[in-house]
Amino acid sequence: MAGACQPMVRLQEADFDLSAEVERLTAGRRDVGAVVTFTGLCRDEGGRLEALELEHYPGMAEAEIGRIADEAARRWPLTGLTVIHRFGRIRPGENIVLVVAASSHRRAAFEAADFLMDFLKSRAPLWKKEHAAGDAAARWVEAKQQDHEDMQRWQR
Repeated sequence: MAGACQPMVRLQEADFDLSAEVERLTAGRRDVGAVVTFTGLCRDEGGRLEALELEHYPGMAEAEIGRIADEAARRWPLTGLTVIHRFGRIRPGENIVLVVAASSHRRAAFEAADFLMDFLKSRAPLWKKEHAAGDAAARWVEAKQQDHEDMQRWQR
């Protein structure tokens, strides 16, 4: 399906404003019947995590996330799509990622947002390091097997 939108992808250190991003996709539009948002937050992992540090190669990460966002816009009839991923040091309770998918109908918006999150969890070129509370050494975190399995359902 041909999507009607040009996805917007941002990688940024600063926090984002969910309401402002939804407003940007819907302001003055009468063809939007559904907006699905997903906001990923940093967990404290049972009190053991002090912070999560995310790193990326500028330019490369935006291009790869943009490529998958463009694929979502081709697969589903979206009227708007935004993907924001933060980098840097993020503390428990803070925002990490935002996906906003707008469409005339709910199913397309839900599926596009789900598709994007599966990609971001399994294949986005972002590297995560967990900084544990106390004296424990920081450690790099890999995608989980379940993340890879979730991504497989979107293969054509």
